Amino acid sequence: MTNSSSKRPAMACPSTYKTFSLALQALVVLEKHAGKCSSGDMASHLHTDATLLRRILKALAHEHIIEAREGRDGGYRLFKSADMISLADVYSALQIHTTIAESMLDAARENCVGGQMKNAFSDVLAEVEESTLQVLKSYTIADIVKKMD
Repeated sequence: MTNSSSKRPAMACPSTYKTFSLALQALVVLEKHAGKCSSGDMASHLHTDATLLRRILKALAHEHIIEAREGRDGGYRLFKSADMISLADVYSALQIHTTIAESMLDAARENCVGGQMKNAFSDVLAEVEESTLQVLKSYTIADIVKKMD
């Protein structure tokens, strides 16, 4: 699994459940095409903004989940087989938990209740993160493709 504490490159995609869903969909498209696919073709197929999709794909390429090739014959393809890419790998590559945790902790103001809430949130969020990763580790992109057939 990828280390979620690694820094994202500049102009990174937003870390949301929407980007997580789009990333999974893009990986399924790549697996079903069994070859390379352009970001424009994927964006058209997924009915989403090509710029957002390219940011997601860049984050996935940065974590060696997909491979990007530039040029006339360029496109994207899976870096390793779909049965070797867990949903936890994708979740961690997009740093979903980090953004959610920061949002929750930022909502706790710097007052006596807010300080106590930050401590309570931290403990709960750590437990939620571990539980989420355990479930996501048990599924791969290949499993999602099988469920769709």
